[in-house]
Amino acid sequence: MTAISFQSVNKTFTGARGAFKALDSVSFDIEQGEFFGLLGPNGAGKTTLISILAGLLQPSSGHIKVQGLDVQTQSAQVRNILGVVPQELVFDPFFTVREALRFQSGYFGITGNDAWLDELLDCLGLADKANYNMRQLSGGMKRRVLVAQALVHRPPVIVLDEPTAGVDVELRQTLWQFISRLNKQGHTVLLTTHYLEEAEALCGRIAMLKKGRIVALDRTENLLAGTASTMLRFKTDQTLPAAIAAQARVTGRSVQMQAHGAQEVETLLRGLREQGVRVEDLEIGRADLEDVFLEIMQNPAQAEAQRAAALQTTQASTEAAA
Repeated sequence: MTAISFQSVNKTFTGARGAFKALDSVSFDIEQGEFFGLLGPNGAGKTTLISILAGLLQPSSGHIKVQGLDVQTQSAQVRNILGVVPQELVFDPFFTVREALRFQSGYFGITGNDAWLDELLDCLGLADKANYNMRQLSGGMKRRVLVAQALVHRPPVIVLDEPTAGVDVELRQTLWQFISRLNKQGHTVLLTTHYLEEAEALCGRIAMLKKGRIVALDRTENLLAGTASTMLRFKTDQTLPAAIAAQARVTGRSVQMQAHGAQEVETLLRGLREQGVRVEDLEIGRADLEDVFLEIMQNPAQAEAQRAAALQTTQASTEAAA
């Protein structure tokens, strides 16, 4: 069963500076029970797409369906099966945490669900804050309350828009343990995040947006298999020569370089030695989702061609072994 279906969704904003196309013919389906990742740089259109899904914006054209219900024409029914955790911290400063959850339950006509609210508070590390006023909470605690509010009606489809942005490691671990448990129980999860290690660990399939268009859509393992399989990582205090810097991703002292196999690793290391680059903390490992993401964002057409070729080679090797 299809949990969410995006069907040729377009969104154009018109202002004093003219028209801006935030979404351009976005189409893909998310199946029931999937843990699905939606990735993209800032301004790619992720939050716009989530806002249309949540009924907060109207698309310029196209349709979105949630479990077969049209978001635009059957919005009341959709709200009952959709739980959305927004990116922004929005809260009522006059209520305690427990009161906020009870009021949220009332919006769905739910009463007498204290056992479920207690479970939410416990699983999200809010049990000791239940009687605190919302104004007394830290930003991370407020974000936990937003997650709890989105889940008071036990929605079968959960949408998380940057749920761990700017919060501590403890919240991230607590949240993902709970959300993963719900996913295993059959809840569908749609996640947007800039923490790509989270997406790699959690999501079975991933779509990538760039300037409002889908530039990649595949299973996570296929995306990883289709890029350079080896990454050379090291640290240096020196400024890299231009020829080497052009092939590298530099963050402070840390340098990452792609390599296609052992021979290319040897070539890169020889080049570093010849240029007199002093290397510290050298590591050779597999590419991760961040590497794939940057490769696709920089040149989506080339990345797609490389990924298709790599997958074809892998498939041929598997068939030959069989």
